[in-house]
Amino acid sequence: MKKLFALLACTIMLSACNEAKNETQKVETDESFNKVKTAGVFVLGLDDSFPPMGFRDKENNIIGFDIDLAKEVCARLGIELKTQPISWDAKEQELNTGKIDCIWNGMSVDSARAKAMNLSDPYLKNRMIFTVKDKALANLESLKGKKIAVQNGSTAQKLLDASEAGKAAKEIVPFDDNQTALMDLEKGGVDAVFLDEIVAKYWIVTNAKDYTVLEEGLSDEVYAIGFRKKDQALRDTVNAVLKAMQADGKFAEISSKWFGK
Repeated sequence: MKKLFALLACTIMLSACNEAKNETQKVETDESFNKVKTAGVFVLGLDDSFPPMGFRDKENNIIGFDIDLAKEVCARLGIELKTQPISWDAKEQELNTGKIDCIWNGMSVDSARAKAMNLSDPYLKNRMIFTVKDKALANLESLKGKKIAVQNGSTAQKLLDASEAGKAAKEIVPFDDNQTALMDLEKGGVDAVFLDEIVAKYWIVTNAKDYTVLEEGLSDEVYAIGFRKKDQALRDTVNAVLKAMQADGKFAEISSKWFGK
C-alpha cells in the first residue's frame, strides 16, 4: 500500500512539473510583443465615431482620450501607433484574423468579452444611461411604449434587450454608431438613446444640446483593452506602461484634457 501511495505521489508531482514546464514554455514562446516591436507598428482597432474615446475631428484626423493614451504608450515603447477603423459588430473577428493588434475604444467589460479576449486591467469607469430630448421623459417609467436607440453589437444593446426598460419599449432601434443614434433623437426618429454616460455627456456639451441624462441608469461598467487570447506578452507590456503613466501623472494629464478632471 505504501508503495502505491508513493507511486501516486510521484505521478502527481511529475504531472504538476510537466504542467508548470508547459506553462513556462507558453510564456517563453509568446512573441506577441516582439512581433509588434519588430514591425515597429501597433495597430489599434476602433469605432471612429465614439467621442470622446476615439473619433474624427473636422480635419478627419482620428483623435480622442483613448488615442492620446495609446500614443503615449507607443511613444514609451518606441513604436508607431496606427489607428484602424473597424465595424464594431465584427470587432472580435477583426482581432482574431490579425488585422488589428488590439481593440481600444471605450470597450466595456462583460463576461462574453472576457471569454473571447485577453483583457487589460480596467482603466476607466463608466455608467450606461438613457438620454432624452423631451423633458416630459423624466424616468424609466416614462420610457414605456417609446422607441429607444442603441449601438448595434454593443454591451448596451445586450443590456437593454434583457432589461425591463427594453422589454417595455415600443421598439429598440439599432444603429451602427452612437452619433447617428443621437442625430436620430434630434430629428425625432427615436425617443431616447441608451449609451455610455461618458459619450452622452461629451456629445451634449460639445454640440450644445439641451438634452437630459436620466438619473436612472441600468449598469455601472469599466473599460478595458482587448487583445487576442494568446497575446499575453503584448497585453502585459501595454498594461505595465499604463500603470507607469498612472503613477507618474501622465494618465491624469490626459484625463484632464478630455474630462476636466
